[in-house]
Amino acid sequence: MTSRRLRVLIQRLPPESATMTALRNALTPEEYAEQAQNGEPERGRWSMDQHLLAGISDALRDLQYITVVANSDGKGRKPTRPEPMRRPGVGAGVPKKREQLTDQHADFLFNMLNPDGGAA
Repeated sequence: MTSRRLRVLIQRLPPESATMTALRNALTPEEYAEQAQNGEPERGRWSMDQHLLAGISDALRDLQYITVVANSDGKGRKPTRPEPMRRPGVGAGVPKKREQLTDQHADFLFNMLNPDGGAA
């Protein structure tokens, strides 16, 4: 088998094959971003089917959450909203800490909401 034939066979492997997965996982973040911009989803870390299944999974989990919240009486503990399934190449969804409201921020908001000084 020639090296050209081997290259052609490897390039024609399905995206979810072990060889293609290993090649994609060896990409640097810059190479991955470049391929995403050039519109080559077949070279992405997941196949299109896997992205679609992850989207369906996220939608089902959201619907389950909405159904539970809508049918609860509000007396018990409210369930937490489900996190979306992590996609390859996307950083961890670490929530940012909220900045605490200081007196200066509160005064600014009060003056914005009450431009006439709050006289009612």
